[in-house]
Amino acid sequence: MPHIPLDPQLPGIRSLMAFRPETAVPLNHLAQTLLRGPSSLPVGERELIAAVVSNGNECRFCHGSHAAAAAETLDGGREVVDAACAGVDDAPVGEKLKALLRIALAVRETGRAVTSELIAAARAEGATDVELHDTVLIAAAFCMYNRYVDGLATIAPEDPAAYDQMGKVLATEGYVR
Repeated sequence: MPHIPLDPQLPGIRSLMAFRPETAVPLNHLAQTLLRGPSSLPVGERELIAAVVSNGNECRFCHGSHAAAAAETLDGGREVVDAACAGVDDAPVGEKLKALLRIALAVRETGRAVTSELIAAARAEGATDVELHDTVLIAAAFCMYNRYVDGLATIAPEDPAAYDQMGKVLATEGYVR
């Protein structure tokens, strides 16, 4: 049961955005910029970073919706997403993305867990300064989104089909409508 009065027809962050539309605008713009804005990282990889961080934070709503969006936009689809969420080292993704996912998971713990060694490993795989920046910011932002959603006990659907539909909408429409 949510801690504040939220529309029960709107799951997760959608209900929070309806509750405070004035905060929804910058939050949606941030997500749009990070996950859909110009980048050398494909949309699917950025969504995968969001999904892996949300999975690590045990945020059912954010993990479900961003895992579905990643599956819609990433070569290999759901199989790749599920494997990355189960363990970065065995995920069927490139070494650069693995290195960036390791950085994202370190951010999930604390920003201070991002070591020079993690950065050097990502650089050795070809990660650029902008990709490093964006990975850290995506991970940090999703820690915030996860805590926002779970901190107010929003409703998270149990049915995986609900997330599949959300993923399709996010993949086609993005975050600013």
